[in-house]
Amino acid sequence: MSRKASPSAPLFAPPEGLKPLAERMRPASLDDMVGQRRLLAPGSALRRAVESGRVHSMILWGPPGCGKTTLALLLARYAEAEFVAISAVLSGLPQVREVLAAAETRFNEGRRTVLFVDEVHRFNKTQQDAFLPHIERGSILFVGATTENPSFELNSALLSRCRVHVLEAVSVDDIVAALHRALQDETRGLGGQGIAVDQARLRDIAGAADGDVRRALTLLEIAAELAADEGGHITETTLAQVLADRTRRFDKGGEQFYDQISALHKSVRSSNPDAALYWFARMLDGGCDPGYLARRITRMAVEDIGLADPRGLQICVEAWDTYDRLGSPEGDLALAQAVIYLASTAKSNAGYVAFKAAQSDVRETGTQDVPLHLRNAPTKLMKSLGYGSGYQYDHDAPEGIALGQTAFPDAMGERVYYQPVERGLEIKLKEKLDRLRADREAARKG
Repeated sequence: MSRKASPSAPLFAPPEGLKPLAERMRPASLDDMVGQRRLLAPGSALRRAVESGRVHSMILWGPPGCGKTTLALLLARYAEAEFVAISAVLSGLPQVREVLAAAETRFNEGRRTVLFVDEVHRFNKTQQDAFLPHIERGSILFVGATTENPSFELNSALLSRCRVHVLEAVSVDDIVAALHRALQDETRGLGGQGIAVDQARLRDIAGAADGDVRRALTLLEIAAELAADEGGHITETTLAQVLADRTRRFDKGGEQFYDQISALHKSVRSSNPDAALYWFARMLDGGCDPGYLARRITRMAVEDIGLADPRGLQICVEAWDTYDRLGSPEGDLALAQAVIYLASTAKSNAGYVAFKAAQSDVRETGTQDVPLHLRNAPTKLMKSLGYGSGYQYDHDAPEGIALGQTAFPDAMGERVYYQPVERGLEIKLKEKLDRLRADREAARKG
């Protein structure tokens, strides 16, 4: 006997049991959501807006599995609006226009539409602009979801019409609460299947999910299926199979990438080798190209170690060369040792600051003539024009330095860019340069 679908239901709606556990356990109210306490706490501005049905167009920015899609669904439910979802990965401009036209029709009939755009950062500027007039007119309540920083990925026109809400990765404790709920729910979850698992194993699953509730529920579902052959007990052995290929959040071209290289660089600068090593390991674990890390580590030696310890640059170049010869994983250790050395040794950005100051003077003072005494004079004509005239050969001067001779363009006068710090080798450099600068000043005045 065939079962007819109800007129209001999709003709080919899958049975509830065929849906993944994560979809079956999707929260039906704000109280059911785990995590996001800051954003959705009782009495918060967003929660009051959602519960009253007075929602606004918004961008939801957060990592995978933190509740962006669920929150969009709840917005539509509380606002009694039609929920329409499209993916920027799968949809083009023709489909966007079709969805917007249908929303406009509903709007003219007095019905609202919550348009949820997943991965909105993947739409180009033209596609993003298509939403603007509809947001302004109010024919759609636009909800864009993104894992990338909206400041970089979304155009300013769209951002000016939407409020950005930042969602956070869900904590281990909150994920464990979601797993308990799935184990106890006999209607949508695993409550009727006799699954047994202890608290330690649940925390293992929650930790492996890395802040992603959807991923945690998927891991639990896989573990439950494997445990069916073992009397329903999710053992440590069973779980080891499920969690064998666990990975951490990392985007080789997104904000996670740049946040982590920033953390590595600043840990080195802060002389914290343990933190620097952690971020270095995190980036390798996420699949970052070690060659890129070698280049950035060498940059740290130049920018933040400088002449306080010139060995830092040498060690980085040698580590880079070692990695090129050995590859991973053997060469990774050479880079790790370079990171440890840079973080542990004396720091100075005096060379970096001096170079920037010199560049600034070049831009601001224009094309200054080289002083005659410093010019090259390979021909009789040049010599007759005064090229090289008055030049003092330093090796012939007392102590090997012609103190009264300037090396800057005449219109600029003497400048001081390089100010060594009193750390590492620069202590000695500072003593020498301070003495030389004082002697030059005295020679010019005398």
